[in-house]
Amino acid sequence: MSKIQDTEVRWGILGVGNVCEVKSAPAMNLIPNSKIVAVMRRSEEKVKDYAERHGVTKWYTSASELINDPEVNAIYIATPPNAHLELAKLAAAAGKPVYVEKPMARTHAECLEMIAVCEKANVPLYVAYYRRELPQFRKIKELMDAGILGEIRTVHINLKQKLDATLITKVETNWRVDPELAGGGYFFDLASHQLDLMDFFFGKITHASGFASNQAKTYEAEDIVSGSFVFDSGVLGSGNWCFTTSANAEVDETIIFGSKGTIRFETFGKGEFTLNTDENGTQDFSFELPKHIQQPLIKTIVGDLLGTESCNSTGVSGARANWVMDQLVKERI
Repeated sequence: MSKIQDTEVRWGILGVGNVCEVKSAPAMNLIPNSKIVAVMRRSEEKVKDYAERHGVTKWYTSASELINDPEVNAIYIATPPNAHLELAKLAAAAGKPVYVEKPMARTHAECLEMIAVCEKANVPLYVAYYRRELPQFRKIKELMDAGILGEIRTVHINLKQKLDATLITKVETNWRVDPELAGGGYFFDLASHQLDLMDFFFGKITHASGFASNQAKTYEAEDIVSGSFVFDSGVLGSGNWCFTTSANAEVDETIIFGSKGTIRFETFGKGEFTLNTDENGTQDFSFELPKHIQQPLIKTIVGDLLGTESCNSTGVSGARANWVMDQLVKERI
């Protein structure tokens, strides 16, 4: 059943920053029955430049004006997280579906408020956890669902990045490490993808606890987090995230352990993973990733709105990642 009273999705985008250059927005014009009709940014100079370079005829410096444009029938919120709740409220009040960048909001409480306003207005709410639709992760889930790993026992996330020295001078302009804008630091920006992917693989996390600290004191947000979590399915998990290591210590590795084998992959790397089973040894898988990385997910959103397919990255699922992050950083040491 179609969720909008139209035969095409006509996007209005709020906040056309870096994510809209290649990752997301261009895909909206490549998907059948989907197109961008208006963009908004507070800076007139920057929004005009974006509109001209991407062939968008209408631009605004006011979020309300874009949302209430009668040609626009779906809203993509591509701003920092601090604006997500308020903009979602405006879009819902106008009766227009919402697609919001990740993390969904600064806190789980804000996520719940977004879900409530959209449900009350009877408008769909989607979150940009696009890894759910990337081919390597779809294949991993397919293999696990087929029992290739046997019973899943545990999963471990290990993400280490070097400290970016330029942050010392640019911290005022880097919203990703300002808790007032982002909810936290790089943990909220990057681990949200990983925790949502775990939700996609294993279902809802029901228990989570951890420790967070600001060791390097380069910015206000936490720069190291360690924690553990339990899935409703019975799988146990753990994670360690540090953004102040040396360059030679950088790592992005998630390992899934089953009774018959393991899968290892990078969350933010190429479309590759390694399967190792007792029966067949080591197998390497490689997939070509789309130029516009959000395109497969946006395609499911367009299909969901038009009633031709479904999207599995919703406000309800997206909020769960925020709940886990809130639990993992609750105890600051």
